[in-house]
Amino acid sequence: MKATALEALTREIESCRKCPRLVAWRESVAADPPRRYRGERYWARPLPGFGDPHARVVVVGLAPAAHGGNRTGRIFTGDRSGDWLFASLHRTGFGNQPRSEHRDDGLRLRGGYVTAVVRCAPPANRPTTTERDTCLPYLARELTLLSQARVLVALGSFAWDGALLALRSNGVATPRPKPRFGHGVEATVGPYTLLGCFHPSQQNTFTGKLTRARALAGPAFPGF
Repeated sequence: MKATALEALTREIESCRKCPRLVAWRESVAADPPRRYRGERYWARPLPGFGDPHARVVVVGLAPAAHGGNRTGRIFTGDRSGDWLFASLHRTGFGNQPRSEHRDDGLRLRGGYVTAVVRCAPPANRPTTTERDTCLPYLARELTLLSQARVLVALGSFAWDGALLALRSNGVATPRPKPRFGHGVEATVGPYTLLGCFHPSQQNTFTGKLTRARALAGPAFPGF
């Protein structure tokens, strides 16, 4: 029943055209890709979450990358951020393989689920507040269906705020004042533990802001 409900939500997300700016951007990127991806057929649609319907841990990102998930059709797949994320999930026993290159590469998650606040690739990786709020009900509904989840890992401050908003819309009492995002910060939000982690973008991993050693220092979820 749970898997069926998630599949129905997946179909709804994949057909969404509610944000004109995001629709135009995701499709224009697909129509004129960089040389390294010429000849590939881009997904160029919104992306649902991915993983185990019985997940205990949900990883929440910002949005798909223009030439990552928007190209491959699976969240965090086919870009450097995904390379880092799925390697971490593999090290901590949530993934059956350390890399994810395309939606049919055999990757399976056990006990984990990966999703995002916004489901279309935004220009400059910056969704507007209106776009976030328009998309947020999808995350809220996913969290309702993922009834065994008790840990939310927010990759960056945008995901942190989005997760709190989604929980509040689900009727979960959120702390006041709002907990501030930080790497390794934990907040108890109703039955959930919300964990903050720097986003594994190249901006953070290439500059050393996020390293494997620092990621492994997380108190409640080693590996991030």
